[in-house]
Amino acid sequence: MNYASLWCAVLLLFAQTAISQSTQDAFPTRISDTIPFTLTPHNNISLQAVLNGRDTLNLMLHTAADGITLIESVADSLPSMQLNGQDSVSSWGGAQESRYGSGNTLNIGKQEWTEQTIWINTNSGPLTDGKIGLGMFEGRVVELNFDASVLLIHSDVPHLDSNYTALKIDEQGSLIFTYGYCQIGDSLFENRFLIHSGYSGSVLLDDVFVKEHQLGERLPILEESTLSDSYGNILKTKKAQMQGFYLKQDGWTDVPVGFFEGAIARQKMSVVGGAILKRFNWVFDLEHHQVYIQPNALFDSPFGTI
Repeated sequence: MNYASLWCAVLLLFAQTAISQSTQDAFPTRISDTIPFTLTPHNNISLQAVLNGRDTLNLMLHTAADGITLIESVADSLPSMQLNGQDSVSSWGGAQESRYGSGNTLNIGKQEWTEQTIWINTNSGPLTDGKIGLGMFEGRVVELNFDASVLLIHSDVPHLDSNYTALKIDEQGSLIFTYGYCQIGDSLFENRFLIHSGYSGSVLLDDVFVKEHQLGERLPILEESTLSDSYGNILKTKKAQMQGFYLKQDGWTDVPVGFFEGAIARQKMSVVGGAILKRFNWVFDLEHHQVYIQPNALFDSPFGTI
C-alpha cells in the first residue's frame, strides 16, 4: 500500500470516530429504566416493588414525599420486615408516634435502594401497601407517561416535542408547588398548588383562599365528607363545583373542588391531585428545578365523584 492511500485511510478512520463520538454526545442513551405502573380507580400511581429480595409490594408514587412508608396492616405480616424503632413524625394532621424498620433493600425495576429506613403509618392510596416518594429518584429525571402507563427514569431531560410546556414551580424541601387559575363566576384567581399524587381528587383549596373568596357561599355544595391523613387524623371537607380550573393554558369547566370546614390555617396549602395530574404526561427535572407537562389521552375524561 502506498503512503498516500494509508494516510487517507487513517484520516477516514479518525473522521468516522469523530462523527461517531459526536453522534453519541448529541444523542446519548437517556432512558436508564422503564417501569410499568397501574393507575388505580382512585387516581393513584401504583408501582410493583420487591422488599429485601423477598416480599412483593404495590407502592403508591407520592410526588410530595421523599421516603418509603408501609401501612401497618401490611408491615406486620411481612417476613422480611424487621421493625426495630419508634419515633415521632409529622403529617398535615399533626404529630404522631410511628414505628420504623432500618437496613432494608427495595427494588423497583432496575432501581435499587439499600440500607433504607421504612416508616410505618396507617393509610396509603387504596389498593397500595405504602408509598415511595418522588424524592427517592434524586439526581435523575423522572418522566410520568400516562398514555403508556410507564415511569421512565432518565439521566438527563429527554427530547420533548412542542406539546410540552414548562410549569412555573416553587420548591420547599420535597414539596413541589405550581400555579393554577380558579374560575369563580366570571373571574379568574391565581393560587399556588401543591402537586400531590397522593390526593385522589382534583383540587383541594386552602382556608385563606376559601375565606377570601367566600367560596362556601358562592359555590354550589355537592356533598360533605371526611379526609384522613397517613396517620388516621380526620378532617371534615366540603365538595363543591367550581366554574373552571386552569393549569397553564389548559383547563376544564365545572371542576369538583374540596375545601376544609373550620378554623383558618387548618389547611395551609391548596392541592392539585390525581384527578388533574393524570390528564398530563409529566417530566420532573428537579435537579434543575424544572417540570414539564403535555396533555394526554385522559385530558378530556369526565371528572368522577372522588
